[in-house]
Amino acid sequence: MMRLLWLSVIALIAGAAAGFVGGAFRWVLFHADTLRATISEWAHATPGGFVVPVLLTALAAAAAAAIVRLSPRSSGSGIQDVEAVVRGEAEPPPLGVLPARFIGGALAIGGGLVLGREGPTVHMAATIGASAGRATRRSSDDIRVLQTALSGAGLAVAFNAPIGGALFVFEEVTKRIQLRTVVATLASVGAAVACARLITGDRPDFTVVEPASIPLFALPLVLIFGVLIGAVGSAYSFLVIGFLDIARRLRQIPATVRAACIGAIVGGALFLDPLTVGGGDALTQAILTGHAIALPVLVMYIVIRFIAGPLSYAAGTPGGLFAPLLALGALFGLVFSRLVDILVPSFAASLGPNGSRDFAITMAVVGMSALFAAVVRAPLTGIALIIEMTAITSASIPMILAAVAAVIMATALRSQPVYESLRHLMIDGKP
Repeated sequence: MMRLLWLSVIALIAGAAAGFVGGAFRWVLFHADTLRATISEWAHATPGGFVVPVLLTALAAAAAAAIVRLSPRSSGSGIQDVEAVVRGEAEPPPLGVLPARFIGGALAIGGGLVLGREGPTVHMAATIGASAGRATRRSSDDIRVLQTALSGAGLAVAFNAPIGGALFVFEEVTKRIQLRTVVATLASVGAAVACARLITGDRPDFTVVEPASIPLFALPLVLIFGVLIGAVGSAYSFLVIGFLDIARRLRQIPATVRAACIGAIVGGALFLDPLTVGGGDALTQAILTGHAIALPVLVMYIVIRFIAGPLSYAAGTPGGLFAPLLALGALFGLVFSRLVDILVPSFAASLGPNGSRDFAITMAVVGMSALFAAVVRAPLTGIALIIEMTAITSASIPMILAAVAAVIMATALRSQPVYESLRHLMIDGKP
């Protein structure tokens, strides 16, 4: 009893610290997004201005890669590192990972690489949990529980989604439920999100008008979409691992140079359109609020972000995969709804007076959770995250069905869960 009580108290305090750190990280990235858009606008209005975003993104990526050389465990997402610790394949991270993740992640993601904030936030929170356990002289088992519980707090802060953060621990990280882990996770998640909201505000990540529920006769379309997204997710995972393999083969080139080259490519995309780079929140918000985006432009966004995401991850800088996946899933959902409108013009009218808009928003939301499920293989976490991030419940049934179809399709294609593949690469000493 006393052991569980002390574990909960430590998790609560560590969660509060993780909330402030994660909230500050989100604040930095928000302002970096604004600055990137300003730089892109200035570059278009200035002769030869395209050089500036290319150069700045390259320098930011190189600087982030240089930080990783000082702290190798700050490379990539960090989620696979947390999972390796849980399985006894690695020791809990040292406290030095925290500043490396914060500064390196701010440079890489803020500079425009197509990476997510959740990877660094999860690992920073896990580092705080492990450090709190060591500082209070807990057993090695308790330290692992704390770093595991705090990883959920990190995800919860990254997306302002406490339930999704807690589910992430049990469905993805530990793949089992134990009372000590449940109590520590809930304590840390609650404290972390409460403290982070003092910085980021108490509102869903995306502002969305609740669409009408999809009727029963339209659900087969959702299943078809889920199957397609399962194939898309398999291809995305293949690209992530494939680009990492190419980076490994180019080890004779300094990591900072490789990162700078990737940054320069992403900087060119930034000059083309700021929505093609970064985590993708602004693009996702534009889709969910029904902004008029031409179909060819949507296809351009898909092509660029589908390649730029895995390419950015191969730079080896701090940064995650979740946020770019959500933007890409929303894009695929919107394109699918547009194609249905074109091929079956009467379909939208059969859904009601706002049928076309409602179907587009629903499919964008479904795409977000389905692509997450296909790539990560954690459907419950994906569904909970999207419901909390959008405050939409009317799309829950389509999300469930599409996630099931996507997971089955990805499994049938022999695509491994991406973090399982990344964990194996980490243990094997590859980038």
